[in-house]
Amino acid sequence: MISVVIASQLREDRLDYLTDMHASLTRQSAPWEAVIALDGASPDRLPAPLAQDPRVRTLALPRPVGAACARNLALTDVRTPYVNWADDDDQFTDDAMAVRLDVLESTGVGWSEDHHPDGATTLWRCPAPPGRHEAGDVWTYWQSPEDTIPVGPTTILARTDLVRAAPMGGLVQGEDYCSLAVTCLAPGVVLPVPVYRYRKHSGQMTAQHGYEQLESAAREHAWQYGRSLRAVLRTGAGAAA
Repeated sequence: MISVVIASQLREDRLDYLTDMHASLTRQSAPWEAVIALDGASPDRLPAPLAQDPRVRTLALPRPVGAACARNLALTDVRTPYVNWADDDDQFTDDAMAVRLDVLESTGVGWSEDHHPDGATTLWRCPAPPGRHEAGDVWTYWQSPEDTIPVGPTTILARTDLVRAAPMGGLVQGEDYCSLAVTCLAPGVVLPVPVYRYRKHSGQMTAQHGYEQLESAAREHAWQYGRSLRAVLRTGAGAAA
């Protein structure tokens, strides 16, 4: 029912995290498979638990292309009705798939916790409140590019056709901000439960030197993209060719 799409360079300092991510998937009660885009990395480096799991498929890219491109290319290999993006260093809570899949299947709609190095967790409450949101409404909770994004991109379980229409953005960072545009394409539900653990560690991209140099530009692009998409879909404006 669900494909989890992950991009990874299989860096040595993240292999244990990827194994933990896979372990969290094995605890899910909903049927799933994973597509891992190996961003210039050899499949030989894939940890044994993943390499031996028939539910895990790999897309080996011949050279590094970056997270956005790798994820989008892996999306082409999805063969299930629903998609969930994921990072190679995070984890799903045990009922993450089942609780969201049940809502999607029962309502017909279309579309976290922070995990610290010492094992402690803090609950992140997204600006978009729990409950049903009509197409485009989630974006109204992102008031300016500098504000906290309205929902976490990797907490969204959505129909595959919608994700293909609103994939990762063409950015070197903040590419997942653009994927929030899926909330403009169909109504959805924000659940009042944590479904994801976002690991805080020194090796994550957001902790790297120089990350802030492009953060404002990435946010501005994604924010404008979502606002423009929402406006076009609401007004029905067309284009000439």
